[in-house]
Amino acid sequence: MIKEKILGLDTNFEEFLDHYKAVLANLFSQRSNLEEISLNRGLPPFVLRDIMSCKPLSVFIDKEYEGRGGNVSEALSVLEATSYESLPLSLMVGINGALFLQPVGIYGSTDAKDHVLGDFLNDRKLGGLMITEPDYGSDALKMKTSFTESEEHYHLKGTKHWAGLTGWADFWLLTARRTDENGDLGRDIDFFIHDTLHKGVEVTEVYQNLGLYMLPYGRNEIDARIPKAHRLIPKTNGITMMLDILHRSRLQFPGMGIGFIRRLLDEAIAHCKERFVGGSSLLNYDQVVHRISNIQSYYTVLSAMCTFTSEHAGVHRDLSRMDVAANTIKTVVTDYMQQASQSLLQLVGAKGYRLNHLAGRAVVDSRPYQIFEGSNDILYQQLSESILKLMRKTKVSNLYEFLKGYELSENAADMLKDTLNFSVDLKIAQRKLVQLGKILGRVISLNMVIELGQRGFRIDMIDNAIENLKAEIHNLNTSFQIQAEPGFTMDYQAESSWMNYTRTV
Repeated sequence: MIKEKILGLDTNFEEFLDHYKAVLANLFSQRSNLEEISLNRGLPPFVLRDIMSCKPLSVFIDKEYEGRGGNVSEALSVLEATSYESLPLSLMVGINGALFLQPVGIYGSTDAKDHVLGDFLNDRKLGGLMITEPDYGSDALKMKTSFTESEEHYHLKGTKHWAGLTGWADFWLLTARRTDENGDLGRDIDFFIHDTLHKGVEVTEVYQNLGLYMLPYGRNEIDARIPKAHRLIPKTNGITMMLDILHRSRLQFPGMGIGFIRRLLDEAIAHCKERFVGGSSLLNYDQVVHRISNIQSYYTVLSAMCTFTSEHAGVHRDLSRMDVAANTIKTVVTDYMQQASQSLLQLVGAKGYRLNHLAGRAVVDSRPYQIFEGSNDILYQQLSESILKLMRKTKVSNLYEFLKGYELSENAADMLKDTLNFSVDLKIAQRKLVQLGKILGRVISLNMVIELGQRGFRIDMIDNAIENLKAEIHNLNTSFQIQAEPGFTMDYQAESSWMNYTRTV
């Protein structure tokens, strides 16, 4: 009786989440062989069955369709609980929620939502998004997947790859460009809901992905006919809709990141308490404490980001113009996930390098987060370009002067006056844009941390995060100020064999 009550969608969220956490802990820590799950591709059927019985995807669905209402805080909490036990599983939940259910809920027709959303709760369906193409990865606007329109349906043809849940998903959001009567592709992007029961998406290759073994990826050939009612309806145009979808997803990355980093923090503290070197606990070594301090500061930063997203990324808000916040959050979260993983692996030592150890898996599983949904190098560049555009518009060239009046950095700027008080060349090299983007991302993150501290979050953790962010910004700025030009020698093999220059002993 208790279990049935907790699984009900009218249950208060605290009970709902506690039950979900208990099921995950039982599956991954007690009932299942975690090593087998981590080493084998896919997910054992009983694990997926028990997870979906908790209806975690209900937090992404409106109450009108028997979901929990689409509350962003609840969605982030479910992602956090999931990633504490399994980062790949959290990605699966995130793909379903942020890249399928939320777009369908916001832009889908009534007929489409009636057809799709009920199936997710009642029949435990899965959905994903296909944007990336083999020849057009980050350059999504150049995609070649096309569609034509008839009286009854849209006909899509093309190739997609690296879509999470390849071969698993019951529904796909497919992206394509309209073909005109001359065979030319339009500039806009359209989204279509495809039900795999109707065929039209054929998996031609399953990739042997490095890490994230739980999720299948591959190459798909598209030749699908989509009902007219299953095209997403943009409020203005398709590109703006795509930006809203991608920004919304990026803003929810802290949900996946914070549970993952909290797990790494717990593992690091537990290991270092129990491990003795030279007769002394690892916690007595300054370098060890430094690494744990960094991981804990990442946890605090992501806590601030979760608060920001909860208040600014509601499903009824258009996020297409929130590029600065979205790109900041996606890049900083994913950089911190990888850095925390590397620190845990260093602390654990040799045994952490086993594939079936959490530390080793964490390094490999978190690395693609810096690549998918926008490579971090590109997003840092775009972040800089967005800020420089605003600086040109306001005719301010001094970085500190601009940031102290910018809403996403106004609280942090005064802490960094000595570091950021310089003029920026508004036409700088691409690599400098990336470096500047890293600085800006940390400044905006610092601003979020300060705001969280003002609300009463424990002060020792806030102070630790502030000091770590300030040190990171200072180091990044030192690198940014170096003016040396990069270069390499194309025919480097000529006259460069070290053996030719070794003196005979």
